[in-house]
Amino acid sequence: MKGQDYYTPAAAMAIALAFKLPALRNNWRDPLLRSVCALLTLAGAVFTFAAPPTIEAVNRWTGIPNFSAPLVYCLITAFSAACLVLIVNWRGGPPEQTRRVSRRWITGYSIVIVALTLLFALGEAPVERLRDFDTYYANTPFMRELIALYLVAHNVAAFVMVAMCWRWSLQVRGWLRIGLMIIVLGYVFNLSYDFTKMTAVGARWTGHDLDWLSTSVAPPVASMGANISAVGFVLPLVFQRLSDSWQNWSTYRRLGTLWQEVRTSGPDSAPCVRMAWWSAAELRMIQRESDIHDGFLHLGPYFDQGHRDDALARALAAGSDEETARAVADAAMVAAAVRARSADPEGRVIGASDEGAPPAADGPRDLVRISHALRNSPVVAEFRRQASLSGV
Repeated sequence: MKGQDYYTPAAAMAIALAFKLPALRNNWRDPLLRSVCALLTLAGAVFTFAAPPTIEAVNRWTGIPNFSAPLVYCLITAFSAACLVLIVNWRGGPPEQTRRVSRRWITGYSIVIVALTLLFALGEAPVERLRDFDTYYANTPFMRELIALYLVAHNVAAFVMVAMCWRWSLQVRGWLRIGLMIIVLGYVFNLSYDFTKMTAVGARWTGHDLDWLSTSVAPPVASMGANISAVGFVLPLVFQRLSDSWQNWSTYRRLGTLWQEVRTSGPDSAPCVRMAWWSAAELRMIQRESDIHDGFLHLGPYFDQGHRDDALARALAAGSDEETARAVADAAMVAAAVRARSADPEGRVIGASDEGAPPAADGPRDLVRISHALRNSPVVAEFRRQASLSGV
């Protein structure tokens, strides 16, 4: 693999991290967000420092022939811990248990990093090896243990990730399950990387030469595994955000009929707050809900509980379920109140007994049902017609 094969995914990780940093700055205490940023940082660092041009440059800058070897191994070990911690925080659970498990992984892999550093300091590796350090020093005292330790630590992390993500994928559905299955596939590639590296190193221990597995097969396998895993981590988050945005836009649009019905009920037909075209869907939905509730407040003196009870009885008699019938009843009362407000431009009714807004809803869904009933219910259409004819 050439330098660009390492630097391209490193740049992708850096771009993803740049998009996450503002959110991290505003929500530093969010453990999941911290875990994501740590993983992106370490993944980018692994690709950057594992590139042969960087390995050569770091060795030259430090004046130590193979200083890059333990540096890359420590970064890979830290990245393994970051993946495990991210999965632990992503899955959630009792906060204290999540923190305890995360601390255990961080502590365990921190010990491995310290051990890797000590082993390199105790051993001797005078000949610079840019691509075949593992096999060249496979039989060198202390270097042998260093290589074996980092491979075992990486292998353990890969096995645990496959097991955790596989079990979790059996308990969830949708994009999260797809993402977890992709992560499992990515870590199968990581296990293949470990297998090829261990096979090449083991061959050296037994006096054979399978260095090509380490130098030609393992790097592209590792790169493929990292890229696939990154897609698995990102995909559920991206599609969840898109799904939330779509749901917000859908709710905003479906509230349109109710919003149009009550928007003229304010004092002097006060215009609603105008939103910029680039405003987020969630903000637009919240503003529309607020406008609707403001309209309910202004219509309060004109609400007639008798209209609501009559519409509820008609809807139930027509075969509607309880929830739909309540929405139809609220919609009929709103439609009648709007016509009553229009028939009282001087506001003579205001100050009379206030029966209040429709019964409290459990969020946007109930408003959406009311809006749907205003648009489609024949019961509401009949109440609207009667109110217009009678001037009530």
